[in-house]
Amino acid sequence: MVNRRELNPESSPEAAYGARLRRLREGRGWGQEDLAGIMEYSSQHISAVETARKPPTLRFSRSADRAFGIAETADTFERQYREIKHGSLLEGFQEYVKYEGRAAEIRLYEIGIIPGLLQTPEYARVLADSALRRGAITPEQATERVSYLAERQTALVRPRPPMMLVVMDESCIRRCVGGQEVMGAQLARLAEFAELPNTVLQIAPYDIGERRPFNLPMNLLTLSDLSVIAYAESQIRGHLERETTSVLPLLTAYHQLQAEALSQAASMAMINEARKGTP
Repeated sequence: MVNRRELNPESSPEAAYGARLRRLREGRGWGQEDLAGIMEYSSQHISAVETARKPPTLRFSRSADRAFGIAETADTFERQYREIKHGSLLEGFQEYVKYEGRAAEIRLYEIGIIPGLLQTPEYARVLADSALRRGAITPEQATERVSYLAERQTALVRPRPPMMLVVMDESCIRRCVGGQEVMGAQLARLAEFAELPNTVLQIAPYDIGERRPFNLPMNLLTLSDLSVIAYAESQIRGHLERETTSVLPLLTAYHQLQAEALSQAASMAMINEARKGTP
């Protein structure tokens, strides 16, 4: 084959995407012209994606999934595209977000930082910029992380919003992120959230000690059919759980956490105390 460019799939997510596209195409015995005709793209476009000279798009990825008959599988090009676009997101998180946007009830527990759905844009930007300075993400991913969070928050503003029950470890409000001005606005946002008719906000104080049932953040969603799914993540891995036998003990633990946490009134008193000294 003339001018065939060899790829190292490990060199970048785009290269891995392109190498996989080429592998599946050649496995079908198709040339680039053949795939181009099926996907309704030019052969030059196919070549550019395969060699990572052009990044894939959502439309391209969905067209590739249809061409190869993998649209309904777990390993789609759309999923690979979204992993490239949201490169810093953990496995399972994108699927979780799909459920989150249509959940009837959302239960959150967070440690160390304000839960994403309650973050102000400024607070979220500080966290993204911090990850950028550490070299954990690219500038594009930092911007995408903030805009993606805004999309998640917007999805919850609907005619019948979900019931939201949030328990935050005390460390979430004691850890100053972005300086006094950013933190002051963030704590004010929590006060606004607590006043909504579909929310409950509680603080799990330090002094509950060993009675705290979770050592990692926990998300629990109740869907319209009353089924419950759970999502939890560590520093490097996320996991979405749908099995009832695994989820119900987590739901029980969340109820126990709520019982140990401060009431919403006492939680707001602690938050307002933390606001003293902020603009």
